[in-house]
Amino acid sequence: MTPRRVVAPSDARFAWHVLVLAKSPVPGRVKTRLSPALSPYEAAAVAEAALADTLDAVAACGADRRILALDGAPGPWLPPGFSVIPQHGDTFAARLTNAWTAAGGPGIQIGMDTPQVTSALLDDSLAATADRSVTATLGMALDGGWWALGLSERWDVDVFSEVPMSTAVTGARQLDALRSHGHRVGRLAVLSDVDTIDDARTLAQNHPHGRFAQRLRTLDRRAS
Repeated sequence: MTPRRVVAPSDARFAWHVLVLAKSPVPGRVKTRLSPALSPYEAAAVAEAALADTLDAVAACGADRRILALDGAPGPWLPPGFSVIPQHGDTFAARLTNAWTAAGGPGIQIGMDTPQVTSALLDDSLAATADRSVTATLGMALDGGWWALGLSERWDVDVFSEVPMSTAVTGARQLDALRSHGHRVGRLAVLSDVDTIDDARTLAQNHPHGRFAQRLRTLDRRAS
C-alpha cells in the first residue's frame, strides 16, 4: 500500500519529513541501562527490535521524506525508502541541531525509544505540525522528557542548546526554549519511552505485538 500524503501541497513550501535520530544497535553502545537485567548483547538485540519497529512505522506513514540521522552504520533493520545522514556534533543538542539543518524543511523528529509509535500517530503528528495555528509541536514523554518534536518554520535555528538533556525537566525546558524562539507550540500525544528495564517491561506488556515486545519476552524472563 502506498503511504498516504497527510500534508496538502498548499500547506507546505517544502516536502515534509519524518526524521529519526538513532544509534546503530551495537553491544555496549545502546540501551546500556537495560543491564544488568540483560547482557550488552541482549540489550543491543532489544534496541535493534525497537529501531526496526520505529522505522517500519515511519516507512508506512504519509511523510514526503523519511530520513535517518544515524550514529553508526546501517544494517538489515533499515527498510527501503530512507535517506541516511550521519550524526555530527560533540553533544546531543548539537547532533539534533545538525540533523535538522541537514534534513531541511518542515517535519517531525523522533528517536528509537518509542517502538510503540504507529504510522497513524505519525500522520496525526504531521497534520498537527502543519496546522497554521502553530509553528512547532512537542510530544512529551511520561518521564519528563520528550519523544517527538515538530517544526514547520525556522528548522535551521538552534532550539536545543539551552535544554538539559535526559533529565526530568527536559520536556518542560524544551517547551520553554521553543517559545523563547518565538514558536507557537502545539502539543502532541504523551508516550512512555524506554530508558530502563522496568520501562521496557511495562511497554512490552502494554504493546505486546511488535518486534520489541517479542524480543524482550524472549530475552528477559520477567517480561514473560
